[in-house]
Amino acid sequence: MEGRKVPSVVFKTRVRDESVGGPNPFRWQDVSSDDLFAGKRVVVFSLPGAFTPTCSNQQVPTYDALYPEFRDLGVDEVYCLSVNDAFVMFQWGKHLGVKNVKLIPDGSGHFTRRMGMLINKDHVGFGMRSWRYAMVVTDGVIEKLFEEPGINDAGEGGDPYGESAPEAVLAYLRSR
Repeated sequence: MEGRKVPSVVFKTRVRDESVGGPNPFRWQDVSSDDLFAGKRVVVFSLPGAFTPTCSNQQVPTYDALYPEFRDLGVDEVYCLSVNDAFVMFQWGKHLGVKNVKLIPDGSGHFTRRMGMLINKDHVGFGMRSWRYAMVVTDGVIEKLFEEPGINDAGEGGDPYGESAPEAVLAYLRSR
């Protein structure tokens, strides 16, 4: 997977637009993965779902807190990608007080499927979700992939978290 271009897909996002008015001043905006990654060095981490324990209590807050260290090591952006819709991702970010990480909704799982990371989590009632992974992407090309071991659809081995933790990605970036 390293050395391969990230999948070219369109994310269905919501952006604030005061001209919309009312209590929900947002409009739909398509954002292509090509635009998100072109000409930048980006860290992406993907996780099973918004509002879930490990994702909410450890992964997103730690990436957000360590954002300045990523920037110091030449990273332009840090993206969190999840197979959740734009509304859920927005409320989750608000709930967590995310300041630095950009939350990317892969609501239909197109990016995740093309990455080979779409798994079935029916065993916990989630449906199709992302396996936990992180990657460093330079100008749209996967430089380094950090995948949790044991990808499967049956929940065997639990929900590992370590390989894709921000500390592991930072260690890689420091070694470059």
